[in-house]
Amino acid sequence: MAARGSLESWDARRIVRNMFPLLLVLCVVVLWAGITLEEAGELLEEYGVLAVMVPTMVGAGGNLGTILSSRLTTRLHLGTTEFDPYDRVLWANVSAILALAATVFAALGVGAWLVGLVVGSTIGFWTLLTISLVSGLSVAVIAVVLSFATTYGSYRLGIDPDDTTIPIVTNVVDVFGMLIFIGVSTLLLG
Repeated sequence: MAARGSLESWDARRIVRNMFPLLLVLCVVVLWAGITLEEAGELLEEYGVLAVMVPTMVGAGGNLGTILSSRLTTRLHLGTTEFDPYDRVLWANVSAILALAATVFAALGVGAWLVGLVVGSTIGFWTLLTISLVSGLSVAVIAVVLSFATTYGSYRLGIDPDDTTIPIVTNVVDVFGMLIFIGVSTLLLG
């Protein structure tokens, strides 16, 4: 009987009513990321190894945000979180995301440098590593803040965070990931 009650909470109309306007707004947000990438065409043509970094930079940032959003939403549904700033488990999750970001984006910098060696890139190791780490860790911080904001905001609005957090976090982090990556690259190479 309990399983039937939980299945009835899956109301397709409610989900569509909540998600359709959100998805329309997120389409505009993603278009902005595409426009940003288009405007950075000259930079990416001049330094082709940066173009190699774009998919991983954008994808990894969104993935980090979805990991944290999923963990927060699960804890919220289980009743084990209250968004208390003294909650050690919340801080452990944030620390894990930031440590994972440091690892992934350091590996991206090293990998891009190795690709650069093969294709004859003029960008040095430390510059690529700096671009990758500064951009990646900045995106990770945004992903953490956005994960908390969307999970808590959805909960406070009475909307299931499972329906909203991942689309919002991944799309917004994609845009900020592009803006930050292009900005840091321009700053260091311009």
